[in-house]
Amino acid sequence: MAEGQIIKALSGFYYVKSENEIYACKGRGLFRKQKINPLVGDHVLFDITENKEGYVQEIKPRKNELTRPPIANLTQAIIVTSATEPDFSSLLLDRFISLMEAKRIKTYIVVTKIDLATEIELAKIKDYQRAYEEIGYDTILVSLNERQELPEIESKFKDETTVIAGQTGVGKSTLLNIIDPKLNLKTGIISTSLGRGKHTTRHVELIEINGGLVADTPGFSQLDLIDIDVEELTDTFVEMKEIKSECRFRGCLHDKEPQCAVKQAVETGKINTFRYQHYLTFLQEIKSRKPRY
Repeated sequence: MAEGQIIKALSGFYYVKSENEIYACKGRGLFRKQKINPLVGDHVLFDITENKEGYVQEIKPRKNELTRPPIANLTQAIIVTSATEPDFSSLLLDRFISLMEAKRIKTYIVVTKIDLATEIELAKIKDYQRAYEEIGYDTILVSLNERQELPEIESKFKDETTVIAGQTGVGKSTLLNIIDPKLNLKTGIISTSLGRGKHTTRHVELIEINGGLVADTPGFSQLDLIDIDVEELTDTFVEMKEIKSECRFRGCLHDKEPQCAVKQAVETGKINTFRYQHYLTFLQEIKSRKPRY
């Protein structure tokens, strides 16, 4: 059997790259019986018949996987948000960050369309930039009309498998097109009535950019924290994870418990209030969701 990596899944076929060749493969019937779903990014073993038909026979263990978008074995995420059109949302950004931290995927932040922001909007964005960089997230501000800051983004792709994540309309595909014009990815148009972009990327696909693989994924504005339990949420906020052991009670959820180190850190300004409020929002969301069976 040959070994390769699934770089695209479309219409029931898995396109496996192996030694610079791409093979269109089908999955084994056994996968369906076992409810195993091959994902883009999977490292697999596959057979090629005399008719050049390929069959995925085995999926190697995954380092991680996302359910939306469905992709596996990521090494990093670049979360793209915009200064305006659609408006910057630190709540949505923190939702993306928590999901990536839960999967132990290192994360970078890119804020696009800064050339379209007002002076007041830009000042707020820079305040957020400082806040995120203080807790360890590289945050890059870019205009989609210039290449000035793009080399810093380009350098992050080499030898990595990257997911470009963010809601529709923030400029993910536009950003990749500027970095590599040969891609010619379709870009969305923002609806002036709804403030939302049209869905343009229809499937997940790994594409080669600057010596690495990049997933251009469908945009979305709502993310469910389905893979994060109440007890795990604190660890997805890196500044809270660092000091949770200082709380008086083991298993402290940093909500109503007394002598909580996290709440004390918020009061003293060591933890940003907006991040803590987002944590409480996610905590209530996870508590109120229906149990999984």
